[in-house]
Amino acid sequence: MGADRLAGMQGIGVDRLGAAANGLVQADILRLENLDTDLRPPDVAIAATAAAIEDDDANSYLPFIGQSRLRRAVAAHVGRLSGQPVDWESQVAITAGGLNGVLVTLLAVTEPGDEVIMTDPTYIGMINRVRLAGAVPKLVPFVRDGAEWRLDLDALADAVGPKTRALFLMNPSMPSGAVLNAAEWDAVATLCAERDLLLLHNAAMERILYDGRAYIHPASQPGLAERTITIGSASKEFRMIGWRVGWIVCPPALIERVALVQISDVVVPVGIAQGAAAVALEADSAGAAGVAEAVAEWHRRRDAIVAEIAPDLMVPAAGGWSMLLDAGKAGLSGEEASARLLQEAEIAATPMVNWGIVNGPQFVRFVFSNEPVSRLTGIGARIHRALDIG
Repeated sequence: MGADRLAGMQGIGVDRLGAAANGLVQADILRLENLDTDLRPPDVAIAATAAAIEDDDANSYLPFIGQSRLRRAVAAHVGRLSGQPVDWESQVAITAGGLNGVLVTLLAVTEPGDEVIMTDPTYIGMINRVRLAGAVPKLVPFVRDGAEWRLDLDALADAVGPKTRALFLMNPSMPSGAVLNAAEWDAVATLCAERDLLLLHNAAMERILYDGRAYIHPASQPGLAERTITIGSASKEFRMIGWRVGWIVCPPALIERVALVQISDVVVPVGIAQGAAAVALEADSAGAAGVAEAVAEWHRRRDAIVAEIAPDLMVPAAGGWSMLLDAGKAGLSGEEASARLLQEAEIAATPMVNWGIVNGPQFVRFVFSNEPVSRLTGIGARIHRALDIG
């Protein structure tokens, strides 16, 4: 009765855990299971949203590819970060959130049976979209190197075969919080050039970096500008999850394909949200969108958790909103640890079943973007007690 294209796709798990947490009577459960944040969106974006409700131009199906002001703002934003010129008319399409942009891009550039290389672990929503497009995900593991995750570059090179069409990377990566360094981006650039591959860059959290790490946009790497498709959104850096606004910046030769898929999917992104995303991007260019302040606060929350956890149990996130607890160190699966944490420690955290092969079943994801430091204090004792760690 079902469609074959769903074969191999798995549920995310966040919704089930969230429902379980909602069903408990405790009022002080730490909600670390879902990729939300309590930090306020830019005030200019909130004001622009209110104004758009009365704007007839925002209540329209046109333009299909996105409002011109937002496309210009996206072109300026990505151009500034990448150091590459971006033409707003021939390279930018607006999408209904970043993950809509992911599926649109995959449908526009891959054929059924094409292989798409991703990291292990990777957000299962990205893996599922590769499968939904008819392509085949191939996972390359991150390996632990002290207090960091590093990409296995030998495994990356070995993963590329005759059916490989693209590398699909999120940086910072989610759920691990890994951030690629210059050597890893060099290896990616070399592979893409030598094997004629596209790079799909999920840029949703690209500037959420900790410990003074340098920002690198892959299109700034030699030979990658003409191969890179940047898929961004307002959801994370601008804290605008509910607005559902994202964008695709691609080589001009691909824009018609991207636009055709987008029109065939949602037709047009939410009109009353696009102006708000535009003013957030414009404010950001002047440093007035609160991105640096938000990153500093998420950094404090990350540090609050890391300070209380046994070092062998967790690799600190180098960026992003989440990091992984290694339940295997306590002799537990991620599912077992998640159940214990919820029932015995009043902590909701999602097990990473199906999020990776090498780095999946033994891990639990902690999202630290939605709980203040005051509520995170004492988390270590709760975790160690629930998992019976001395």
